[in-house]
Amino acid sequence: MSTARDFLALPADAVSREKLAAQGLDYRVLDTRDEVAFAAWVRADERGFHGPLGTPEQNAFARSAMGSRRTVGVWDAGIVRPDEPVATVNAWPAELTVPGRRTVDGWAISSVTVSPTHRRRGIARALLEGELRSAVALGLPLAMLTVSEASIYGRYGFGPAAGAADVSIDTSRAGWLGDEPTGRVDFIDPEEYPAIAAALHEAGRLDHPGEVPGWIQRWHQAAALAPGDSKRAATRAVQYREDGEVRAAAVFRVIENPSDFGRHRVEVARLDSTTASARLGLFRFLLSLDLVERVDADLLSVDEPLLWRLADQRAATVRVHDHQWLRILDVPAALEGRALAGAGRWRLEVTDPLGHASGSWLVESDAEGVAHVTADSGVDEVDTGAGAEAPTLRTDVAALSSAYLGGVAVGTLAAAGRMAGSDAEAVAIADRVLRSPVTPYLSIWY
Repeated sequence: MSTARDFLALPADAVSREKLAAQGLDYRVLDTRDEVAFAAWVRADERGFHGPLGTPEQNAFARSAMGSRRTVGVWDAGIVRPDEPVATVNAWPAELTVPGRRTVDGWAISSVTVSPTHRRRGIARALLEGELRSAVALGLPLAMLTVSEASIYGRYGFGPAAGAADVSIDTSRAGWLGDEPTGRVDFIDPEEYPAIAAALHEAGRLDHPGEVPGWIQRWHQAAALAPGDSKRAATRAVQYREDGEVRAAAVFRVIENPSDFGRHRVEVARLDSTTASARLGLFRFLLSLDLVERVDADLLSVDEPLLWRLADQRAATVRVHDHQWLRILDVPAALEGRALAGAGRWRLEVTDPLGHASGSWLVESDAEGVAHVTADSGVDEVDTGAGAEAPTLRTDVAALSSAYLGGVAVGTLAAAGRMAGSDAEAVAIADRVLRSPVTPYLSIWY
């Protein structure tokens, strides 16, 4: 958990409150201890994502998952149901895994909705800019979110920083390369899965830049254990043991093919692991199930090892998409928080329309990747022996945020016109030191 322990006491952002008040709207932080008010907030949140109206049991489950977050809404006293907000957002401090098996505290933003009755009134902008100012007030170096509409968030300085792959595998042609897995697969009760998976996720989240801590209700949802989930009866759970220790667990459902009983489809709801061999072992088990034509799994790494064990990679249909979005707010804290990929010395000039990350810095790192970032006036006062200025990379904050975890190369962004160097050396240095030896990956939605 972040050191921003007082985040729940932070009042609603004053700038956004004033802007929305001019329209007769009430922007404020909700006391989630008020069950009735929170249930109304959840209804608005679900409506924003076209979800169902919740039962009392479902509202209680939502409160158990989100009640500890800083929950904000916008209310309109003139509507028929003035108790229900017309816009929602919640946020909380969370550790983001960054290169070097380190973590940086970030402001995780979720549940961003605006009622279709109140569109084009600047409410979404007030919500998001308010959350960014709140993160700055808490001293957090970046904000982060997963998105349902990718076209929205670039205007606020967010950039896609870790992708995900949705994979569908034709079992009849996939095959398997190499030795068969030697671990043991056991069926377990789905009710056992959340605790096992949560422990596996926590044990392995430092292995992948881009990961964040989960919460137990997320694994209940994966196992269809949330109240009212119609998929519960069809859900199966398995675990994988190596040397007597549980190293992986998965929940899945077999979707019947009504026209051919020998051509069912397996839907992998979630698979958590702490070793690559255990991960491959469970996937091998799923690909070997009888009467199954396809195995579908979403939110895999874009560098998923499974694909390299298939005898025929064309058996896999892979859709790669953006997933984890970041927004740097404090450039020195963000860069010093991650391990850089070796020694380098360069200038970084950042433009930020909202002003949070604008500036010029001298970035220096040693062979171990320890970074020192200092404000720079634009005049090189360090004797380099050549008397020349340090090479300069110029970028907007969204592009820098995309490059932060190493998920996209600086050279690629420069080729796309998103970054520019004072010379080729500037791009080359930044490209090298901002890379990650491990492909960024986020395995959950939040």
